Amino acid sequence: MADIRGKKLMGKVVVSEEAGKKFGTVGDVSFITDSGELMNIVLTEPTKHVSDLQVEMDDQGRHLIPFSAINSVGDFVIVSENDII
Repeated sequence: MADIRGKKLMGKVVVSEEAGKKFGTVGDVSFITDSGELMNIVLTEPTKHVSDLQVEMDDQGRHLIPFSAINSVGDFVIVSENDII
């Protein structure tokens, strides 16, 4: 995904491509300071589906979705469940 800005992701609902499951809302992004490369989206209001997948969590207990799992960004952030695990 070329040139996605973190600000464009904030507040969007994260949905799986495969089954349309809602995972939560983008509350923050983590990135590499030197390059600005986005690493993960941080979920707020995580749903049961996120717990079922056992996604990575940060040291504050927030669920992380790797940026590489994002397939598209529009009204929603569409992610591939296969790329999350």
